[in-house]
Amino acid sequence: MRKGFSDLEYANKKKLTRRDRFLAEIDKATPWDKLHQAIEPFYPKLSGPGRPPIGLARMLRM
Repeated sequence: MRKGFSDLEYANKKKLTRRDRFLAEIDKATPWDKLHQAIEPFYPKLSGPGRPPIGLARMLRM
């Protein structure tokens, strides 16, 4: 689907919601790289049959 002029014009004018502001604050306050490095050795790896584990970065943010 092609974007029209109005889509392009209003793409940057989205109102920030409370959720967006909260998630931005969490991203600033949390040292994701350090947390990832600390947990990664203990996080389950893909091995054998069964459902693969959810990625560590996604799981931490949940």
